[in-house]
Amino acid sequence: MIIDIVKKYEPITSEQIADKLNLTRSALRPDLAILTMIGILEARPRVGYFFTGKAPKNLISERVREIKVDTIKAVPAVITENTSVYDAIVTLFLTDVGTLFVTGEDGCLSGLVSRKDLLKIAIGNADIHRMPVGIVMTRMPNIITVTPEESAYEAAKKIVDHQVDALPVVKVVLEGNQEKYKIVGKVTKTTITKLFVELGQI
Repeated sequence: MIIDIVKKYEPITSEQIADKLNLTRSALRPDLAILTMIGILEARPRVGYFFTGKAPKNLISERVREIKVDTIKAVPAVITENTSVYDAIVTLFLTDVGTLFVTGEDGCLSGLVSRKDLLKIAIGNADIHRMPVGIVMTRMPNIITVTPEESAYEAAKKIVDHQVDALPVVKVVLEGNQEKYKIVGKVTKTTITKLFVELGQI
């Protein structure tokens, strides 16, 4: 009702809005504060309230696009290529994750191994104590990555579009003419779900 009144009579003061709703100005203050804070109304001193033209659903979309990966990223579980499949499985359970990120000798991202990858090898006849994880991992450049500067929306879209459980958050480093990736975090389906719950509580 407040939004409809402002749309019709803008600019309109809080006293005028209160009169039209048969309320006191103090009773209306919290509602006006919320509508202004989330960007639906704009308050101008000594003029009154204006409707910004933004719908609540557009504001939610804007908020998700404003949140950067850097603020939601989690700590990644990282192993090296020569880690045995057995040790990778142990790490998977100890860290309670679904994906392990793998680095080469240079410390940069070289691959990743999932719970499914390790399960396939474990139920076969391979010697998992001797087999290095580098043999079974998915290698670069077949890994979808995300940077700290990208938005939470972009990260979520990559997870959905590529049907993956986790994305390594990387910073690009140049070695000669070659681009390499330093792992600085991860974004997973759980990360996105937690963000969704937090936004629902605002």
